[in-house]
Amino acid sequence: MNNPCKIQEGGMEYILGSYDGKKITYEFPKMLEYLDAKGKMVYGKDFKIYKKDHPLLHKLCNYYIRDHKNCKRYQLDISKGLLLSGPVGCGKTSILKLLRYLVPHYRSYEVIPCRNIVFGFNHIGYKTIEDYGGNGFICFDDMGVEPTGRFFGKDCNVIGEIMLSRYELYMEYGLKTHATTNLNAEELEDRYGTRVRSRMREMFNLIAFDTNSKDKRR
Repeated sequence: MNNPCKIQEGGMEYILGSYDGKKITYEFPKMLEYLDAKGKMVYGKDFKIYKKDHPLLHKLCNYYIRDHKNCKRYQLDISKGLLLSGPVGCGKTSILKLLRYLVPHYRSYEVIPCRNIVFGFNHIGYKTIEDYGGNGFICFDDMGVEPTGRFFGKDCNVIGEIMLSRYELYMEYGLKTHATTNLNAEELEDRYGTRVRSRMREMFNLIAFDTNSKDKRR
């Protein structure tokens, strides 16, 4: 059987751990090496993994490889999705996009900007909420800073409605939702209301970059 922690990229082979035929044992330094290499392939040679982000990445990697022992230590619930928060430009979106490549045999998720979803609602209306509130495996990017939806003269908090729909599917079927945001908990509650914020607490593990993280795009 193929080694599921062996990844081929651009003529290079990355072995992220060991496999005994039944169990994979991942090694964090090797996962970091791969994420850095993949980041350069996707985002260009200036991409880098910052040492100060290693503790956060350790949490994210252990969540994504479903390491129950470390997730328990970090108080992460594998059955929930991720809500990754932090300042503009700290690398939230890049990291969540790269994590998808870490375990190729897991089902991947789409990373979709919330503003694009609202623009879709403005054009085709409530079918957008049905589509994204359904059973797709999605990461909602830049949640909380999207404009208010407007269709035929009626305003709608599009992402808030989608979260309520996905909450019902999470409770009934265990559907996971991921998201990134620049906002803190209070700001999210102001944006979406107490009801949505309460549901989000149940749906998400919150992982946050340091509020002083620099803008890595500069």
